[in-house]
Amino acid sequence: MTRLAAAFARARAEHRAALVAFTTAGDPTPAACGGILDALVAGGADVVELGMAFTDPMADGPAIQAANLRALGAGTTTVQILSLAAAFRARHPQVPLVLMGYANPMLRRGPDWFARAVAESGVDGVICVDLPPEEDDRLGPALRLQGVAPIRLATPTTDAARLPAVLEGAEGFLYYVSVAGITGLQQAAQGSIDEAVGRLRAATSLPVAVGFGVRTPAQAAAVGRVADGVVVGSALVELVGAHGEAAVPYVTQAVRALADALRAARQEIAA
Repeated sequence: MTRLAAAFARARAEHRAALVAFTTAGDPTPAACGGILDALVAGGADVVELGMAFTDPMADGPAIQAANLRALGAGTTTVQILSLAAAFRARHPQVPLVLMGYANPMLRRGPDWFARAVAESGVDGVICVDLPPEEDDRLGPALRLQGVAPIRLATPTTDAARLPAVLEGAEGFLYYVSVAGITGLQQAAQGSIDEAVGRLRAATSLPVAVGFGVRTPAQAAAVGRVADGVVVGSALVELVGAHGEAAVPYVTQAVRALADALRAARQEIAA
């Protein structure tokens, strides 16, 4: 069983949704980012998602855009991101680590180089935001050859005709982007999330994790009552932006509140 499968299975056995917590690699600096990653784990994240700093993060809202600029301004490179991943893997051998980013930095040295490098760094999965499933051959085969899961995105506009293409070759989990927009600025109506998760679950055996617009413990709990996983990013990235190298305790506290809310959500239903 892969680390990703084990994490979702453990959460399911505990009757809760898994918490996927995001931070941007190199934010606030490459040297301080390791502490932020450790804070995500200490707070109770089941899966850690590490954003690859990029100059044009088109799917991201102001908070993560600013984090990308901070990271790049601090000199973060792809090699440093891989070094952060490798160090994380050494400290946390069982916690799944997913890279999220854009095709340009992933493919600049070629898909074989990137896939081999992320596998050697202990990365479990890769989300390439701007690489549609129709272009899977640009990166997917290289990742699968190295045992790294290509994680796909489904959105509110992914209809029944397109969903099979999204799921073809997908591994790890399915990331449902709950709003037709950018990260951090809006939240989908809970009813639409409930309907979408039900529809996606009927089409795949992969865990369905919901992200974009989930900021508070209450929002996480509402989503966690129906989804297999809940992704929180902008709210945590804002704490790094506000506190810089002193952000570790704030991030730990915020993640712990989210994790506690997810644990309580399913228990409320059972009661």
